[in-house]
Amino acid sequence: MDREKAIKLLNDHLKNENLKKHCLATEACMRAFARHFGEDEDTWGIAGILHDLDYEYTSEDPDNHGLKTAEMLQDEAVSENVLHAIKAHNKKADISSKMDISLYTIDPTTGFITACALMHPSKSLEAVTLKRMKKRFKEKSFAKGADRDQIKECSKLDMELDQFLNICRDAMADIHNDLGL
Repeated sequence: MDREKAIKLLNDHLKNENLKKHCLATEACMRAFARHFGEDEDTWGIAGILHDLDYEYTSEDPDNHGLKTAEMLQDEAVSENVLHAIKAHNKKADISSKMDISLYTIDPTTGFITACALMHPSKSLEAVTLKRMKKRFKEKSFAKGADRDQIKECSKLDMELDQFLNICRDAMADIHNDLGL
């Protein structure tokens, strides 16, 4: 599947603009991690775009989140490793590959970094420094939906949290106009 088709599916199935932005942020981060690991950026990017495709259908049924996306994509040209990563990001499949771990850890991180940007007077990713992220990371009441333990699983990528956060922030900053940040 190419990016254009993935974006069309995203727009067809998601109405919430912030959720669409989250998927774009996840795509940007997944592409950055694919580059970092020498993997295929397009494949990893597709996983990022489509990972929450079913979110508005499964918001009242979170146990099917990810599974419904895989079902929705069964007749599309989506690789098995992308479908696996999409299921794994909600623990509906084993988290075993670098793609799986990356998507699993990036998912809450994009929300966390977005919250860091929105809490700055400039509302800009440019203002989000590693120091600011680390300070906010320790605050349990800040961006409560961003599971810190899930984010810390980046260690399974042989990566320190600081490096992980910086890669994600930089990837999101590269598309700041699309994110409105």
